[in-house]
Amino acid sequence: MCSMAGGTDVCTAFVGGTPFYAVHSGEIQCRALGVSLHALDSKGNPVEDELGEMVIDKPMPSMPIFFWNDENNARYKSSYFEDYPGKWRHGDFIKINPETKGLIIYGRSDATLNRHGIRIGTSEIYSAVNKISAIEDALIINLELEEGKHYMPLFVKLKAGFKLNDAIKQEINSQLKTDYSPRHVPDDIIEVADIPYTISGKKMEAPIKKILLKMPLETSINLDAMRNPECVDFFIEFAKKI
Repeated sequence: MCSMAGGTDVCTAFVGGTPFYAVHSGEIQCRALGVSLHALDSKGNPVEDELGEMVIDKPMPSMPIFFWNDENNARYKSSYFEDYPGKWRHGDFIKINPETKGLIIYGRSDATLNRHGIRIGTSEIYSAVNKISAIEDALIINLELEEGKHYMPLFVKLKAGFKLNDAIKQEINSQLKTDYSPRHVPDDIIEVADIPYTISGKKMEAPIKKILLKMPLETSINLDAMRNPECVDFFIEFAKKI
Protein backbone atom coordinates (compact mmCIF):
# COMPACT_ATOMS: atom_id res chain seq x y z
CA MET A 1 0.00 0.00 0.00
CA CYS A 2 1.36 3.44 -0.92
CA SER A 3 0.30 7.04 -1.35
CA MET A 4 -0.08 8.23 -4.94
CA ALA A 5 -1.62 11.03 -6.96
CA GLY A 6 -2.60 11.41 -10.57
CA GLY A 7 -5.46 12.62 -12.71
CA THR A 8 -8.64 11.31 -14.28
CA ASP A 9 -7.68 13.01 -17.54
CA VAL A 10 -4.55 10.85 -17.83
CA CYS A 11 -6.09 7.75 -16.21
CA THR A 12 -2.93 7.09 -14.23
CA ALA A 13 -0.65 8.35 -11.47
CA PHE A 14 2.05 11.00 -11.73
CA VAL A 15 3.65 10.16 -8.39
CA GLY A 16 3.54 7.04 -6.22
CA GLY A 17 5.48 4.47 -4.26
CA THR A 18 8.56 2.32 -4.75
CA PRO A 19 10.20 -0.49 -2.74
CA PHE A 20 13.61 1.06 -3.37
CA TYR A 21 13.16 4.32 -1.42
CA ALA A 22 12.46 4.93 2.25
CA VAL A 23 9.05 6.18 3.36
CA HIS A 24 9.06 9.69 4.85
CA SER A 25 6.17 11.20 6.76
CA GLY A 26 4.09 13.63 4.72
CA GLU A 27 5.75 12.79 1.40
CA ILE A 28 4.84 10.70 -1.63
CA GLN A 29 7.91 8.60 -2.35
CA CYS A 30 8.76 9.39 -5.97
CA ARG A 31 7.71 10.23 -9.50
CA ALA A 32 6.00 7.38 -11.32
CA LEU A 33 7.83 5.51 -14.07
CA GLY A 34 7.82 7.41 -17.33
CA VAL A 35 6.77 10.71 -15.76
CA SER A 36 9.13 13.63 -16.31
CA LEU A 37 7.68 15.78 -13.56
CA HIS A 38 9.14 19.01 -12.24
CA ALA A 39 8.24 21.97 -10.04
CA LEU A 40 8.58 25.31 -11.83
CA ASP A 41 8.69 28.77 -10.32
CA SER A 42 6.77 31.78 -11.67
CA LYS A 43 9.51 32.36 -14.27
CA GLY A 44 9.41 28.78 -15.51
CA ASN A 45 12.65 27.65 -13.84
CA PRO A 46 12.86 24.20 -12.18
CA VAL A 47 13.00 24.42 -8.38
CA GLU A 48 13.44 21.99 -5.49
CA ASP A 49 12.67 22.38 -1.82
CA GLU A 50 10.20 25.17 -2.56
CA LEU A 51 6.63 25.41 -3.79
CA GLY A 52 6.23 25.36 -7.56
CA GLU A 53 3.85 24.54 -10.37
CA MET A 54 3.60 20.82 -11.13
CA VAL A 55 4.63 20.40 -14.77
CA ILE A 56 5.30 17.38 -17.00
CA ASP A 57 7.74 18.26 -19.78
CA LYS A 58 7.70 15.03 -21.82
CA PRO A 59 4.73 13.12 -23.26
CA MET A 60 3.14 10.22 -21.39
CA PRO A 61 1.39 7.41 -23.30
CA SER A 62 -1.89 8.01 -21.44
CA MET A 63 -2.15 11.77 -21.97
CA PRO A 64 -5.15 12.94 -24.01
CA ILE A 65 -4.18 14.50 -27.33
CA PHE A 66 -7.44 16.36 -28.06
CA PHE A 67 -10.92 17.21 -26.76
CA TRP A 68 -14.07 16.29 -28.65
CA ASN A 69 -15.65 19.13 -30.62
CA ASP A 70 -12.67 21.38 -29.87
CA GLU A 71 -11.93 23.32 -33.04
CA ASN A 72 -8.20 23.72 -33.71
CA ASN A 73 -7.46 22.20 -30.27
CA ALA A 74 -8.08 25.63 -28.72
CA ARG A 75 -9.55 24.44 -25.39
CA TYR A 76 -7.06 21.58 -25.13
CA LYS A 77 -4.06 23.88 -25.57
CA SER A 78 -5.40 26.53 -23.19
CA SER A 79 -6.18 23.90 -20.53
CA TYR A 80 -2.68 22.41 -20.33
CA PHE A 81 -0.08 24.31 -22.35
CA GLU A 82 -0.94 28.01 -22.08
CA ASP A 83 1.30 28.92 -19.14
CA TYR A 84 4.37 26.88 -20.08
CA PRO A 85 4.46 26.28 -23.86
CA GLY A 86 5.24 22.66 -24.68
CA LYS A 87 4.88 21.61 -21.04
CA TRP A 88 1.80 20.07 -19.42
CA ARG A 89 0.69 22.20 -16.45
CA HIS A 90 -1.58 20.11 -14.28
CA GLY A 91 -2.75 22.91 -12.01
CA ASP A 92 -1.27 21.79 -8.68
CA PHE A 93 1.31 23.22 -6.31
CA ILE A 94 4.08 20.73 -5.51
CA LYS A 95 7.35 20.65 -3.58
CA ILE A 96 10.20 18.23 -4.36
CA ASN A 97 12.55 17.17 -1.58
CA PRO A 98 16.04 17.03 -3.17
CA GLU A 99 17.38 14.74 -0.42
CA THR A 100 14.68 12.07 -0.28
CA LYS A 101 13.30 12.49 -3.84
CA GLY A 102 9.89 12.62 -2.18
CA LEU A 103 7.10 14.98 -3.18
CA ILE A 104 4.42 16.97 -1.38
CA ILE A 105 1.32 18.09 -3.27
CA TYR A 106 -0.34 21.20 -1.86
CA GLY A 107 -3.48 21.25 -4.00
CA ARG A 108 -4.81 23.37 -6.83
CA SER A 109 -2.76 26.29 -8.10
CA ASP A 110 -5.61 27.69 -10.19
CA ALA A 111 -9.08 28.96 -9.31
CA THR A 112 -10.66 25.50 -9.28
CA LEU A 113 -11.80 24.46 -5.81
CA ASN A 114 -10.86 20.85 -5.09
CA ARG A 115 -12.55 20.17 -1.78
CA HIS A 116 -12.12 16.65 -0.41
CA GLY A 117 -11.80 15.33 -3.95
CA ILE A 118 -14.86 17.20 -5.26
CA ARG A 119 -14.12 19.85 -7.88
CA ILE A 120 -16.19 23.01 -7.54
CA GLY A 121 -16.11 25.87 -10.03
CA THR A 122 -15.74 29.27 -8.43
CA SER A 123 -18.46 30.54 -10.77
CA GLU A 124 -20.91 28.26 -8.97
CA ILE A 125 -20.14 29.96 -5.66
CA TYR A 126 -20.40 33.45 -7.14
CA SER A 127 -23.67 32.81 -8.98
CA ALA A 128 -25.30 31.78 -5.70
CA VAL A 129 -23.72 34.46 -3.52
CA ASN A 130 -24.63 37.22 -5.99
CA LYS A 131 -28.30 36.48 -5.30
CA ILE A 132 -27.88 37.82 -1.75
CA SER A 133 -29.06 41.42 -1.70
CA ALA A 134 -26.42 42.54 0.84
CA ILE A 135 -23.45 41.25 -1.18
CA GLU A 136 -21.64 43.49 -3.64
CA ASP A 137 -18.76 41.14 -4.47
CA ALA A 138 -17.04 37.99 -3.20
CA LEU A 139 -13.86 35.92 -3.43
CA ILE A 140 -13.67 32.19 -2.63
CA ILE A 141 -10.42 30.33 -1.90
CA ASN A 142 -9.83 26.69 -0.93
CA LEU A 143 -6.61 25.77 0.85
CA GLU A 144 -5.44 22.16 0.99
CA LEU A 145 -3.68 21.81 4.35
CA GLU A 146 -1.69 19.07 6.07
CA GLU A 147 -3.22 15.70 6.97
CA GLY A 148 -5.83 15.99 4.23
CA LYS A 149 -7.57 18.98 5.81
CA HIS A 150 -9.22 21.76 3.85
CA TYR A 151 -10.00 25.36 4.69
CA MET A 152 -12.36 27.26 2.37
CA PRO A 153 -12.97 30.89 3.39
CA LEU A 154 -15.39 33.15 1.52
CA PHE A 155 -14.44 36.84 1.52
CA VAL A 156 -17.36 39.19 0.93
CA LYS A 157 -17.65 42.88 0.18
CA LEU A 158 -20.99 44.21 1.35
CA LYS A 159 -23.08 46.94 -0.22
CA ALA A 160 -23.27 50.33 1.50
CA GLY A 161 -25.41 50.25 4.61
CA PHE A 162 -24.87 46.55 5.37
CA LYS A 163 -22.69 44.91 8.01
CA LEU A 164 -21.88 41.22 8.05
CA ASN A 165 -23.92 39.38 10.69
CA ASP A 166 -25.20 35.88 11.41
CA ALA A 167 -28.38 36.45 9.40
CA ILE A 168 -26.43 37.33 6.24
CA LYS A 169 -24.07 34.37 6.79
CA GLN A 170 -27.02 32.03 7.14
CA GLU A 171 -28.61 33.44 3.99
CA ILE A 172 -25.37 32.83 2.05
CA ASN A 173 -25.03 29.26 3.32
CA SER A 174 -28.67 28.44 2.63
CA GLN A 175 -28.42 29.80 -0.92
CA LEU A 176 -25.33 27.69 -1.63
CA LYS A 177 -27.01 24.54 -0.29
CA THR A 178 -30.18 25.24 -2.27
CA ASP A 179 -28.45 25.99 -5.55
CA TYR A 180 -25.69 23.41 -5.28
CA SER A 181 -24.70 21.26 -2.28
CA PRO A 182 -23.43 21.33 1.33
CA ARG A 183 -19.90 20.96 -0.13
CA HIS A 184 -20.24 24.49 -1.50
CA VAL A 185 -20.72 26.00 1.96
CA PRO A 186 -17.53 27.82 3.09
CA ASP A 187 -15.77 27.18 6.38
CA ASP A 188 -15.70 30.91 7.17
CA ILE A 189 -17.33 34.04 5.80
CA ILE A 190 -15.15 37.12 6.25
CA GLU A 191 -16.03 40.72 5.45
CA VAL A 192 -13.43 42.71 3.49
CA ALA A 193 -13.29 46.30 2.32
CA ASP A 194 -12.57 45.31 -1.28
CA ILE A 195 -11.99 42.32 -3.56
CA PRO A 196 -8.65 42.26 -5.47
CA TYR A 197 -8.81 42.71 -9.26
CA THR A 198 -6.32 43.09 -12.07
CA ILE A 199 -6.34 46.29 -14.10
CA SER A 200 -8.16 44.36 -16.83
CA GLY A 201 -10.92 43.39 -14.38
CA LYS A 202 -10.02 39.78 -13.55
CA LYS A 203 -10.68 38.55 -10.02
CA MET A 204 -7.36 37.47 -8.45
CA GLU A 205 -8.14 34.12 -6.87
CA ALA A 206 -4.87 32.29 -7.61
CA PRO A 207 -2.53 35.09 -6.38
CA ILE A 208 -4.51 35.45 -3.15
CA LYS A 209 -4.35 31.70 -2.64
CA LYS A 210 -0.55 31.88 -2.93
CA ILE A 211 -0.49 34.63 -0.29
CA LEU A 212 -2.67 32.56 2.06
CA LEU A 213 -0.32 29.62 1.54
CA LYS A 214 2.47 31.98 2.74
CA MET A 215 4.39 31.93 -0.51
CA PRO A 216 6.78 34.90 -1.00
CA LEU A 217 4.83 38.04 -1.87
CA GLU A 218 7.09 38.93 -4.80
CA THR A 219 6.31 35.62 -6.54
CA SER A 220 2.65 35.50 -5.50
CA ILE A 221 1.21 38.68 -6.91
CA ASN A 222 2.08 41.56 -9.24
CA LEU A 223 0.88 44.67 -7.45
CA ASP A 224 1.62 46.86 -10.46
CA ALA A 225 -0.93 44.89 -12.46
CA MET A 226 -3.69 45.49 -9.88
CA ARG A 227 -6.60 47.90 -9.99
CA ASN A 228 -6.70 48.10 -6.18
CA PRO A 229 -3.36 46.93 -4.69
CA GLU A 230 -4.15 48.46 -1.28
CA CYS A 231 -6.62 45.65 -0.53
CA VAL A 232 -3.85 43.02 -0.52
CA ASP A 233 -2.67 44.11 2.94
CA PHE A 234 -5.74 42.50 4.50
CA PHE A 235 -4.93 39.10 2.99
CA ILE A 236 -1.28 39.31 4.03
CA GLU A 237 -2.36 39.83 7.63
CA PHE A 238 -5.08 37.20 7.39
CA ALA A 239 -2.52 34.61 6.20
CA LYS A 240 -0.70 34.96 9.53
CA LYS A 241 -3.78 33.61 11.33
CA ILE A 242 -4.02 30.41 9.26
